[in-house]
Amino acid sequence: MGKKKKNLVFEGKDKEYYDALMHARDVVTNQMQYHAEDALDCSNADKRGVTTHMADVSSDNSRREMELRMLTEEGNVLQLIEDALQRLTDGEYGICQECGERISEGRLNIRPYAVFCVQCKSKHESAR
Repeated sequence: MGKKKKNLVFEGKDKEYYDALMHARDVVTNQMQYHAEDALDCSNADKRGVTTHMADVSSDNSRREMELRMLTEEGNVLQLIEDALQRLTDGEYGICQECGERISEGRLNIRPYAVFCVQCKSKHESAR
């Protein structure tokens, strides 16, 4: 049996965070739906019964690959959002998972599912 989700009621700042996360989730799921439909449209393009030039087939394949890459990236963001919702529920939202300091309001306003503070995120990016 799966876990039973309880109805959560957030107040104050937590309600603002929750609303921002839910908005981000809606945006990402809408983008995922668009890219999924577009990827399917690409795969159906060669089944129309029309003779297609090889360059068109290659272009369609590249477009489908791009759409599938976008779906993967959006799926990763959706997981970050779900993880952030869990942290909010657990009372751990807005804490950098690297240094344990609070993530700035500005960063959370831009990326409500942020895992790292600006300093730790910069370290991760420069390490790449």
